[in-house]
Amino acid sequence: MTERQKSPDELTILSLDTCTESCSASLMVKGKIFSELAVVPREHSQRILPMVDSVLSQANIKLADVDLIAYGRGPGSFTGIRICTSMTQGLALGQDIPVIGLSTLQTMAQAVYDDQGAEQIIAAIDARMGEVYWGQFIVIDGIAQGIGRESVIAPDLVRLTQETEGTLVATGTGFDTYPELLELSSHIVPADNIKFPDAKSMLALAKQGYTQGLSTTVDELAPVYVRDTVSWKKLPGRE
Repeated sequence: MTERQKSPDELTILSLDTCTESCSASLMVKGKIFSELAVVPREHSQRILPMVDSVLSQANIKLADVDLIAYGRGPGSFTGIRICTSMTQGLALGQDIPVIGLSTLQTMAQAVYDDQGAEQIIAAIDARMGEVYWGQFIVIDGIAQGIGRESVIAPDLVRLTQETEGTLVATGTGFDTYPELLELSSHIVPADNIKFPDAKSMLALAKQGYTQGLSTTVDELAPVYVRDTVSWKKLPGRE
């Protein structure tokens, strides 16, 4: 970082996510975006660092040139969240790069807006054990903002936080596992092409978070599991 604090548009931002079945890395340099994404369950630890190296190479910069690292902080797979946070720690610590943790559900909602222009979005990730990770969002000034708190909840207990007019776009694996969630409102339509978070959609969220002073030192990095410790029991072969 230079002595003069950079504006959000001047930042070089690296983002990465491994919290669900997908694995992705993205880089914004002078407004240009480089990104990598693959749906590779159980290969995140082998794939994420090469993806980071790839986007840095495509942009012809080094890690030391990065001003901010955005990471998927959850909710999602416990193993995936741990991989994402530990990788972020490793990258940020050596170069003393500030970090910002971003919700995987919010990232998915942002991706729906970026792809379709939808302004009302519900996101659900299959949380196993008969539950989903759930969040409802509206888009304000181009950024997906949460309505209410994100939660882990049984599908039959899910309620829309706010009744809205117009179309609600649904994203995430939770709607595949529990299609009855699509019946919460007659205005819901699925975003079939967006199932997982993408690090590319974290970049706009990271810029806003930086503006709001939400970036921290790597020592303050904080994953969000949503579930309490009793739910660390994992189904065989699921994690």
